[in-house]
Order: sequence, then structure tokens, then C-alpha cells
Amino acid sequence: MSGGTVRPEQRERALATYDVLRGPARRELDALVDLAAQVTGAPFAAINLLSTDWQHQVATTGFEGEDSPIEIAMCRLVVESGEPIMLEDAGRDDRFADHPWTTGETARVKYYGSHPLRTPAGVVIGTLCVFDSDPHPVTPEAARGLAQLADRVVDVLELDLASRRLAEANARLSTSSERLAHFAGQVSHDLKNPLTSVSLSLESLELDVTEPDQVDTVARALRGVDRMNALIDTLLEFASQGSAPGNDLVALEAELDLALDDLAGLVPRESVTVADLPTARGDAAQLRSVLMNLVGNAAKFTDAGEAPEIEVDATRLDGRNRIEVRDRARGVPADQRERIFAPFARLDKTVDGAGIGLATSRRIVEAHGGAMGVEGRDGGGSVFWFELPAVDDASGDQPG
Repeated sequence: MSGGTVRPEQRERALATYDVLRGPARRELDALVDLAAQVTGAPFAAINLLSTDWQHQVATTGFEGEDSPIEIAMCRLVVESGEPIMLEDAGRDDRFADHPWTTGETARVKYYGSHPLRTPAGVVIGTLCVFDSDPHPVTPEAARGLAQLADRVVDVLELDLASRRLAEANARLSTSSERLAHFAGQVSHDLKNPLTSVSLSLESLELDVTEPDQVDTVARALRGVDRMNALIDTLLEFASQGSAPGNDLVALEAELDLALDDLAGLVPRESVTVADLPTARGDAAQLRSVLMNLVGNAAKFTDAGEAPEIEVDATRLDGRNRIEVRDRARGVPADQRERIFAPFARLDKTVDGAGIGLATSRRIVEAHGGAMGVEGRDGGGSVFWFELPAVDDASGDQPG
């Protein structure tokens, strides 16, 4: 399907599917427009998405973006034709000589490059655009770089769409481990493929850029890829948990020590007070991930500028061991204490995360024959707890 045969209502449907015109800007899109400006040598860049009547600038660099009527959008020609445009001086091109963006009525655009954003279904929904108030030569490298980055913009939108569909489907699925694992295996291919494409292109660009600003922008974009990879791996981990974990003896105190090593960049050891912890039966790596998640959350949700105050303790109940992780962080409202264990639940979106760590932790604990919950703490903060069947020390079952 060529860009010229796409009707406005097709663009509208595609934009509605991506849901990109609402909500906060995607950090990955901000990184891509920064990179587009740098690889083309232009001071200004934008991702323009065209609905029926408006051009929407969803990410910009060098200027503050705003919506504008489609009638005065330079990029409308690229969207309707489906072909890129690269001009040394747009004011000397017949198509733009009297355009308000080149005459000074709106701006004085000279150098102008615009590449269509084409969805996998062939619908051109907008452009990745760069421009300058001064003319300068169009190079093959700039044209090639802009084309590669335009493809990456669509990849980011596809990844976001796939992630949202996965979240919606997971919410509908039964908690059956077999069904959830089967579904996750199916969608992981759809998530990983465009992500691999993004990563390879950025790694290729990384070899070509030398300016410090360019190197930093590529690095930030690659970190965004890493975050998405981590999200996918976390989703698959969530899907795979819940099966029988095994019957090894696990020294929880030793596993917490390893978890604190892994959390060294987030949680200073002096911020964590650890009492004697019991031995449990099950899978050491899974139980370590539970401890890591609870201690890490206690640190992440501590108010900025304050040192975490975390206590890890255990008590013996009737045939069970109760492990508690107490903090002085923001706390969890009473009416939200069950919701936070649902997949993708995020009460505070100012803190990075996928909203799946507590759901995964509860699945692990339940697979070990236990239970997990959270309570308020006197004086402020939370007490996250989990209970596991007690190991009978008198039986001689001790860690080797």
C-alpha cells in the first residue's frame, strides 16, 4: 500500500490503535528525535503524526512542539505521497516557495528533511522531520540516517502496542501457569523481533558517531532498548513462575546477603538491618528474587533525599515462618493493599518499574506453599510479609 492511497480515516484508525496522541511523551521517541537532529546536522527535529485535520508533534528537539492545522503542515506532502523529501533550501523548491513555514509567516525553514512513518500495514501516519533556518547540503549519510531512524520510530510504537496488548491479555487470562506460560511464549517473538531491529540499528549508528553529544544520545537510546528487554524478560519470568519449585533447603539469610550484593547500587547495606532468618524448602534463586524485590521496593519508594530505613526480620508461627520487610517509605493506602499484587498495577508512576515484581513474588511464594501480603507500619511506612512452611530443624534437614 503506497502512501498516496491511504485515506485519512485509515490514519485515524492507526493512530487510535497506537494511542500515541494521548498521555506523556515516550522517552524513546524523545531520544530518536535528538538523534535525528544530530545525524543530519540540523538543530530542529520532530515526530509529526497527521490525523484528519491536525498535525500533532509528539516529540521535538530544539523547539517546543504544538499541534497545527494540517493545511499548513509541510510534512503533509510526504504523508500523502509516501515519499521522503530532502532539500538544501526548501524556499527555492516550487512546492514550498510560498509556504508559511518558508516565507517567514510561520518560520523561515531552509534545510528540510522529512521521512514517512509507515506502519507494518503500509499506512503512513506521519513523518520524522528535521529542519534548519540556514541551508546546507543534503548528504547520503543524512538521508540514510533519517530513514533508519524513521523505521525505529515505528518500531517503538509497535513495541508499545505489543506491550499494552500483552498487559490487557494477561489481565484477562486465568492465573493458570500453563496457559500463561504458553501465551507468553507466543507473544515474546512479536516483542523481541522489532526490539532486535532497533538494537541492531542503534549499534550500527554507535559505530559511526563520534561527537560526545551523539555518543550520549545513542547510549540513552540503547538504554531504552535494554529497559524494554528487561520488561519482556520480566513478563516471561512472571509467566513461568508458579510451577513446582523443587525441594532444596534454602538458607534465606544467605540468599538475602546475595540479594543485597545485587542491590548495591540502590540500597546501601548500612540501610538494612537483618535479623536471623530461617531455612526454607524450595528454589533458592526464586526466593532470593522475592527478597530482592521487597528490599528494592522499600528503597525505591523512599522519598527522594532520604536514606532508606529497612528491617528484615522473621518469626516462627504455628508451623510456618513469617518473614517481614519493614520500611519507612511512602506506604500503601489500605484500599490498595491487594491491588498492588495484580500484574501491571502501579500506584506511583513516578517510580520506574513495570508493575509486575510484586505479582511475580506472590506467585513464587504461593508456589512454595506460602502466602504474601502487606500491612501499614506504625509511624509510617509498610510491612511486606510472606509466610513459608517451617522446616523441622530436628529432622536433620540442614543446608549442606
